[in-house]
Amino acid sequence: MTATTAAQAPRWSAGELSDWMTPQLDRVEAALARWVGADAPAHLGEAMRYAVLDGGKRLRPLLVVAASQAVAPLAGAPTPAVEEAALRAACAVELIHAYSLVHDDLPCMDNDVLRRGKPTVHVKFGEADALLAGDALQALAFELLVPDGERVPDAVQARLVRLLARAAGGQGMAGGQAIDLASVGRRLTEAELREMHRLKTGALLQGSVEMGAACAGELPAEVLAGLRDYGAALGLAFQVVDDILDVVADSATLGKTAGKDAAADKPTYVSLLGLDGARANAARLLDEALAALARTRLSDTAALRALAHMVVDRDR
Repeated sequence: MTATTAAQAPRWSAGELSDWMTPQLDRVEAALARWVGADAPAHLGEAMRYAVLDGGKRLRPLLVVAASQAVAPLAGAPTPAVEEAALRAACAVELIHAYSLVHDDLPCMDNDVLRRGKPTVHVKFGEADALLAGDALQALAFELLVPDGERVPDAVQARLVRLLARAAGGQGMAGGQAIDLASVGRRLTEAELREMHRLKTGALLQGSVEMGAACAGELPAEVLAGLRDYGAALGLAFQVVDDILDVVADSATLGKTAGKDAAADKPTYVSLLGLDGARANAARLLDEALAALARTRLSDTAALRALAHMVVDRDR
C-alpha cells in the first residue's frame, strides 16, 4: 500500500470505532480499578481513585493500545507479552495524565474548581491531600511499568520507563507547563505557542503512541519515525481543538470551566489565529498525522486513524 492510498483508506464509522473502543476501555478501567490506591493509607487511596476512575476520555490509553496492535505483527515477542505490556503502559500514561490534572488544578497553578464534571480533587479533599494524591499517582505509573516476573521483557520495561519519564518531565509535560505559567499576559508567536503545547500537551500524547509501539520490542526505523510524527501532529491538534472548545463550548459540555484561558489572559491558538484560523490549523494537523501514519506502511492502522479523526471532531 502506498503512502497516498494508506492516507485515503476507508474511515471507520462511529459504530466501528465504538465497537473497537468498548473492549479496550473495559480492560483499562478494570485494571485501573484494581491497581489504583485501594490500599493507600489515611484516605490517600480515596483521593487517588477519585482523580482517576469514572471520568475522562482515556485517549492516551487508547493510543497506547492502538499503536501496540498496529505493530503487533512485527513483534518478536509473543502476543500475550505485548498485550500485558500495552495494558500496563496504557494505565501508566493515564495515571501520569491524571496526576498532572490534579496538580494543574491547584490554586498555585490554574486554581480550577471543576474537572470531568465534578469538583476538582483539592476542592473535594483539600490541597495537601490533592498534592499527595498526584505524587502517589505519578509513582504508581512507573511501578506498573516494571512488574515482577518475566512476561514483559526487561528491555521493554526499561524502554517504557524512559519514554514515559521523558514525556512527563522537564523536556515534556512539566516543561510545557512551566512555559505556560511564564507566558500569562504575553503575546507569543505561533512558533512559541507551538513549542509550548508540543511539550505541555503533545509530549504525553506522542509518548503514548511511542510506548504502544515499544511494547513490541525493536521495530524498523521508518515505522518508529512515522508513529512519532503521527503522535506529534495529533498532540498539537488536540491542543488546538482544546483552545477552540474553550471558546465555543460551555462548562457542562466540557466537564471543566469554559473560557478560563481568556479569563486568565493565556495565549491560545484562537487568540493568535482567530477561530477560523485555529480550525484550519487543526484540519492541517490532522492531515499531517494521517500522512505520517501512512508512511509507516503498517497493514492495520484503522484504530489510529479513527482516533485522530475523533480528536479533531470532538465537542468536549
